[in-house]
Formats: sequence, C-alpha cells, structure tokens
Amino acid sequence: MNGTFAILFAIVGLTDMNMNYCDTGCLARTPEQERFTIAAGRTQFQGDFIGEEVYVRYDMDHKMGPFQNAIGLSVTDTGDAWLGFGQLWTKDFARGRAYVQLHAMPGIYVQGDGPDLGFPIEFRSGVELGYNLRNGVRIGLSYDHRSNADIKALNPGMETVQLRVSIPLD
Repeated sequence: MNGTFAILFAIVGLTDMNMNYCDTGCLARTPEQERFTIAAGRTQFQGDFIGEEVYVRYDMDHKMGPFQNAIGLSVTDTGDAWLGFGQLWTKDFARGRAYVQLHAMPGIYVQGDGPDLGFPIEFRSGVELGYNLRNGVRIGLSYDHRSNADIKALNPGMETVQLRVSIPLD
C-alpha cells in the first residue's frame, strides 16, 4: 500500500476543502462531534496475518476545514504499540446512513515481539466504511497501512483490518 491511503487522503481532503470550505476560511475551526473509538482486528505483515490488535482513538470536538483532529493508540498481542496524532476526513452518504472515512496519522512505533518496521516513526493511513446508527454510534470496517514512508531503507510496512465502533461523547 506504500502511501496510497495517504495520497488519497490528501487529494480527497484538499479537493473537499477547496470546494466546500474556502469561502469561509479553508482551515477555519468549526465544531464537530467528539467521539471515542474502539477497534479490534488482525495485523498483516509481508502478506501473512501475524496477530491481533486493539486500537483506541479520541476524535476531538472540532475540525479545521474538512479535517478532524484525532489521537490514537494501538497495542498488538505481541506487545507492539503505536501512538499517533493526525487527521480524519469523513463523508456521509446514503442519506446519512453510511459513511466513508480516511485517516492519516504520523506516530511512534514501539516494537515488542512483532515485526521490525524499520524506524520508530510510522505513518498510519487508511479507509473505513461503515453505518451510522440512529443514536449516533458508528460501526465500520477499517483497513490501514503503517510504514515509515521510506525515512529508512528498511520499510516493510504492516496492515491492519479492524471492526470499529465509534461512540459520540455528549
């Protein structure tokens, strides 16, 4: 996946910003639904599923243009951990019942007994498709990629497939 999701995030997010946000300030701060997200899934390395991961994320109460700030933390069953801060871009469709979300988050990777990803700085980007329940809870399936963006020569990357639940905080 080497950067595909990050490039998609930039193209879609910046296009949305230009088309829908720049008349009032391209990166103007606006309120957004604050959320707590929890996810569980499987990690994949070099084409093989290698373990399980739990991921938590806090989606902040504001956006800057179309981008919502978030902080995330994941831990695998082999003791690897990742902590990052970045942005989300979310678009509802199907009359607000479904959504697509792209995310791009640089972070710090601490290797446990899992794979060597080449560098402690790891960028996590991906896509989530899901359903908006009537009470504001979101349930989605996410796929993301983590790599060091070729900061170092060793850059094997790791993917994660997760089921996510996002709960609005009010």
